[in-house]
Amino acid sequence: MSAEPIEVVVAPADGASAFLSVRDLRVHFPTDDGLVKSVDGLSFDLERGQILGIVGESGSGKSVTSQAILGLHKGSRARITGEIWLDGTELVAASEHEIRRLRGEQMAMIFQDPLSSLHPYYTVGSQISEAYLVHHKVGQRAARKRAIEMLDRVGIPNPDKRYDDYPHQFSGGMRQRAMIAMALVCDPKLLIADEPTTALDVTVQAQILELMKDLRREFDSAIILITHDLGVVAETCDQVVVMYGGQCVERAPVDEVFYRPEMPYTWGLLGSMPRMDRTRLERLLPIPGSPPSLIQVPKGCVFNPRCQFSDRVPERRCFTEHPELLATAQGPTGHHSVRCHIEPDERRRIFTDEIAPKL
Repeated sequence: MSAEPIEVVVAPADGASAFLSVRDLRVHFPTDDGLVKSVDGLSFDLERGQILGIVGESGSGKSVTSQAILGLHKGSRARITGEIWLDGTELVAASEHEIRRLRGEQMAMIFQDPLSSLHPYYTVGSQISEAYLVHHKVGQRAARKRAIEMLDRVGIPNPDKRYDDYPHQFSGGMRQRAMIAMALVCDPKLLIADEPTTALDVTVQAQILELMKDLRREFDSAIILITHDLGVVAETCDQVVVMYGGQCVERAPVDEVFYRPEMPYTWGLLGSMPRMDRTRLERLLPIPGSPPSLIQVPKGCVFNPRCQFSDRVPERRCFTEHPELLATAQGPTGHHSVRCHIEPDERRRIFTDEIAPKL
């Protein structure tokens, strides 16, 4: 007999249960074509010293989530509801002045493209110093010293000389390191990295990821790593949130996601990932179809137009009833939640018998 799923118990939204607590976050954008539901009911927790990976295809709501945490949608047309608690402070209802104070001092972000994030007319060092001056009552000399220390900390050679170089004089990997130095110059407790290794060669990727793990150990920072690269997640993260169509469809410790995934979308991501650790007998299996329109989200399960297993669910529930994010069996490494109508025992059987042999 199949085990009955247990509904996830949401902790009281008082910010006390976790360093970062996101509760039922919704970020909707009104447009001429309709309401774009970029993030639609997202919840997760993150402790200090942990790295959370948020994965999914382009358009799944990963970057919009990070921007909402940083308060970058304030003043725009975005409709934001839910709660975001950072170390006891609620950010959704906070004023723009309070968010600006926290941004840089308590939380910071490494953006995807460092060349477009760094101003071409100012030296790299002066931009890092400015970030420090905004939040500390110090002089230019102290700010310069701090910036040089951070450039050295992230592995940029001759930091005292490179301080006066412009962004175009840095390589892609060095620019990304400079962005990390800028983000960390005020010792933020929360660091959000949005595709930090995109367009970098594999050697530099490995160095950047190792640097982030070192910084996590040194500063005990909480880190959110946004990526579509599951290899990066496996190498770096402790917890994983899989997003699709603006929703969390699976949430679990990293080992659970890779060795005991239960959501068909997660199976699709794993099936389309190249394996370097062994000879793969099957060809890569792309997920059929395209991600859904966030204006016209499919009725029922958001993944149903692309799911190859919806016929395993009786009464066409996948097409008529929206599944809740429910706790599945307690794995050896921690809590595991899945948004799927397929019975838990049947999901595990499908993965073991039909999916895992092809990975």
